[in-house]
Amino acid sequence: MKQILQHIRTQLGRYYTTGEVTALSRVLATELIGIKESTYFLKDPVTLTPEQQQQLDKALERLQEHTPIQHILGYENFCGLRFTVNGNVLIPRPETQELVEWIESESTGKEKILDIGTGSGCIAVSLAHKMPHSTVEAWDISSDALAVAQENSRINNTRVKFAQRDILTHHPESERFDIIVSNPPYIKEAEKASMEANVLNWEPHTALFVPDSDPLLFYRTIAQKALTMLPPGGRLYFEINRAYGQETARLLATLGYRNIELRKDFADNDRMIRACKATYNP
Repeated sequence: MKQILQHIRTQLGRYYTTGEVTALSRVLATELIGIKESTYFLKDPVTLTPEQQQQLDKALERLQEHTPIQHILGYENFCGLRFTVNGNVLIPRPETQELVEWIESESTGKEKILDIGTGSGCIAVSLAHKMPHSTVEAWDISSDALAVAQENSRINNTRVKFAQRDILTHHPESERFDIIVSNPPYIKEAEKASMEANVLNWEPHTALFVPDSDPLLFYRTIAQKALTMLPPGGRLYFEINRAYGQETARLLATLGYRNIELRKDFADNDRMIRACKATYNP
């Protein structure tokens, strides 16, 4: 086991930090090639089969090219569920899990919920799993992303209604929801230069980037359209760019939302916000 870990460190040490190599080593050993957790931690003797050695070496080559480990595995764990991921969707992040947990904590479990820009479906499917008596609908502009989300709903045995919608051009008519949630594109084009290669080169740019000239484009559009879809007191949740927490809160207040709360993620960054539609006309 020690020799295997040393081999991994030697192959990845030039490309990743020590902490990243440690985390990748555990995933490669226990999830990719199937070594038992106890064997990994106790460094017990282990002999790899030729197939396991080939699988490991191929993965190390891909990691040197900055392929996300989730794409090598084909999945990511999120909210206790397993989600298929590929280049058509964003990889689910831990901070998004915090948003899901916040929504659940404030819910009756019987609401009608809409997830805008669902991607892998991690928010919609997780909420449907946690609150099976709620009705969950999910929209995305990408048919390829919706195919992934539908597969994730199937493998996690949840009921989610999916629809292809471009929120920038879609005009809600009879659609009504108690809760609307979105993790929309929020990274400015100017931030590309500082991004890691395993994100920039492998995840869909339509789900990542927003024009430099209008970083709150999706928040403003969704919040405006949510006013016609939410009942009085209905709730709107966003994952946000940490640099625009206060600006997003002011935007929502200007549109007449009330009970606005900005929350930090586990890394102490402004990362999510909740607002309620006023119970009267502002």
